[in-house]
Amino acid sequence: MASSTVLTTRRSSWPRWVGPAAAGWSSIYGVLGLAWSAGAPGFPFGHEHDRYGETISVLDPVTRSGAAPVVAVLGLFGALVAGALTRVATRAAIAVAWVYAVGLTFVLPDYRPLIRVAYTPMLLIGEVGFAEMYPWPVLNQMLCIGGGLLWAGTAVVATRRRRSSCTSCGRADAAEGTDGRLAAARWGRVATYVAVGVPLIYCLTRWAWALGIPLGVSREFLRAGEADTPGIWLIGAMLGTLGAGGAVLTLGLIQRWGEIYPRWIPGLRGKTVRPRTAIVPATLVAIMVTTAGLMYVRITVLGQLPGEFRENVATVGPELFWPLWGIALGAATYAYHLRRRPACRVCGRS
Repeated sequence: MASSTVLTTRRSSWPRWVGPAAAGWSSIYGVLGLAWSAGAPGFPFGHEHDRYGETISVLDPVTRSGAAPVVAVLGLFGALVAGALTRVATRAAIAVAWVYAVGLTFVLPDYRPLIRVAYTPMLLIGEVGFAEMYPWPVLNQMLCIGGGLLWAGTAVVATRRRRSSCTSCGRADAAEGTDGRLAAARWGRVATYVAVGVPLIYCLTRWAWALGIPLGVSREFLRAGEADTPGIWLIGAMLGTLGAGGAVLTLGLIQRWGEIYPRWIPGLRGKTVRPRTAIVPATLVAIMVTTAGLMYVRITVLGQLPGEFRENVATVGPELFWPLWGIALGAATYAYHLRRRPACRVCGRS
């Protein structure tokens, strides 16, 4: 009982620590920006320091001398704004918080965090080392996503405080919880089906290629890819299988087995699924899928795709729908949260 009370207290206290955490994160990057400006090693942006970021990274064109001072200014300014939001929730400061949240979470990262997470099993079985799997520029992107989430939490808390709603759950009146659950059951189902369907387009093409079927590409493209990198299409099919598995798990957001463990799971059968068991991984996948999809949209719109990819539309065509997948998965996850959240232990509303 005591342990449960401690965990509940920690979860309900997040509105108090998220703002200072965002300020601390920004301060660290502000100091790093100053150090990088002075020539310290570890600058993670630009083609000179991120050799695999050419084209795919939105910051590939920058240089240390030009960007490091900007990192310092943005970091230190962000620390001041986050600190101010813990005391006074002005519209301007909230707007700045959302700019930081969106920029760090969805604009700055590319598709590498998603790819590295998908390939993590190779790290677990010893196929590659940690430094090879997670080089500093990729780790930095993951840290930026974490910072973006801290900024998003700061903006949410400040907005709730400005609206005089509960900073912990966001409810403003007792009836809001019931109405929210009923509405979430409707639109959450639609969002879930979209989040299930979109990745299957990607899966279908990758399975077809592994079987030698030139779906959306030329036979020459398949032969050249296999000749250059033997087994590449089998690896693609494995990633497609992960996507299909994720689509099946997404159905749990609207199925009973997403709330009560089914009988065929030993040791857990019949037990209640903790909401965060589904919410945390689904949220992270939604974020990484969206950032990866936005990268594909950006390089396609800017005409930065290599010729062979432009000529073989299925190489990037399914990925252009990934932002829709990520948004739908995020909406479905939020609907699941609204349906499953209990009465607030801070304000007592249900």
